[in-house]
Amino acid sequence: MRDLRVAVVGATGVVGPEVLSILHEREFPAAEVVPFASARSAGTRVAFGDDQLEVRELTANALAGFDLALFSAGGGTSKQFAPEAVRRGVVVVDKSGAFRMHPQVPLVVPEVNRDALAGHGGIVSNPNCSTIQLVVALAPIHRQARITHMTIATYQAVSGSGARAVEELREQSRALLAGEAAQSEVYPHQIAFNALPHCDSFEGDETTEETKLVNETRKIFADGSIAISATCVRVPVWRSHSEAVWIETEQEISPDEVRELLEHSPGLRVVDDPASASYPMPSEAAGRDDVLVGRIRRDRSRRNGIALWVVADNLRKGAALNGVQIAEALAEGDLIRVPEQAAVA
Repeated sequence: MRDLRVAVVGATGVVGPEVLSILHEREFPAAEVVPFASARSAGTRVAFGDDQLEVRELTANALAGFDLALFSAGGGTSKQFAPEAVRRGVVVVDKSGAFRMHPQVPLVVPEVNRDALAGHGGIVSNPNCSTIQLVVALAPIHRQARITHMTIATYQAVSGSGARAVEELREQSRALLAGEAAQSEVYPHQIAFNALPHCDSFEGDETTEETKLVNETRKIFADGSIAISATCVRVPVWRSHSEAVWIETEQEISPDEVRELLEHSPGLRVVDDPASASYPMPSEAAGRDDVLVGRIRRDRSRRNGIALWVVADNLRKGAALNGVQIAEALAEGDLIRVPEQAAVA
């Protein structure tokens, strides 16, 4: 692998610092790593190992001369600047929802569908955080027994809504414990000591988060026939999303076989001994690379039914780490080059 010039866009947000930390920690083959953000953050410094890197302003031409750009700055920024980067010969790994369902943009979780990278047209999309942990846990089962139906209930941490949401939970908790009223700005209702069946915005009777889970899972598995139903809930947890998952498979598979499959699959750690109160929890997943899976058992309400509990760090595996793993796979496959015909004009 050649040394690369790497840009990290959105370096001062919630995910950007995680990206920088993981690039350094995993010794990504970069000759230079440069952080970018909006004009108001330009000139500030962010950590990269023991160094402090100066943040540059993101402009249409700022990424010229780079080989790879990791975007963590939101859909609007990605739509504006990712195609500009590609036109200048930069391969983009985008963590927003801007291009996930574009038919010519691969939506990739390296443990699941790394082969999809071969056909990229300059942009590779990182799935939604709740989708990533779901497909890492279910892909081995799908390959073995083919999943025909999924029902998912998520319990999503406030960090998925950004830094302001984290602060809102902190301040509401303080206020309520002091006997004061809770003020809500980020969420439509109090999040402290509460649960909101409302992640992102409503489109009809479903939220966009629920729609993402359905559409992204089908795209990653390359199987539009899977029946999927999802309810996404925001809970007063700082970090790490949890998911209760019920699946039905075409071929019969036992809980013991599922456990054995997952114990030998990349990116997973089975934590499944309820008798000793051992099961995945957000506090255990925070800061970890692996997706944790437990409570693996028979779902007796349906034919060939299995139930699981899946937990992962939404900022790490759910965003930053998966993006860096995509970059590593691109580098290892000598795929950091923009084809003559880019996927997104």
